[in-house]
Amino acid sequence: MPDCIFCKIIAGQIPAKIVYEDPVVLAFHDLQPQAPVHLLIVPKQHLDRVSDLDETTALLAGQLVATGNRLARELGIAQSGYRLVINCNSDGGQSVYHLHLHLLGGRPMHWPPG
Repeated sequence: MPDCIFCKIIAGQIPAKIVYEDPVVLAFHDLQPQAPVHLLIVPKQHLDRVSDLDETTALLAGQLVATGNRLARELGIAQSGYRLVINCNSDGGQSVYHLHLHLLGGRPMHWPPG
């Protein structure tokens, strides 16, 4: 997608603080962190939203989660706890329409927020 900011980051057209990359997934620091650890984990294949996953692309969700779990361990937040979040569409809080998972940790996560 030519106007997708995450596709441009994946292509190296926009700089990002990348912490992990493999042939399928890219992980980088969120520009507006909501926790001491706040990474975005994105598939390199463009899908607009989590609701676009189907039988042919569902494995991407597992790869995003597995990457989030690995990074939580590597960043030392796995034992204390962390949150993996996928927002879907505007009412769900999605602001960039490229499927992505948020890894948040490094502080207590309360619900409801505040």
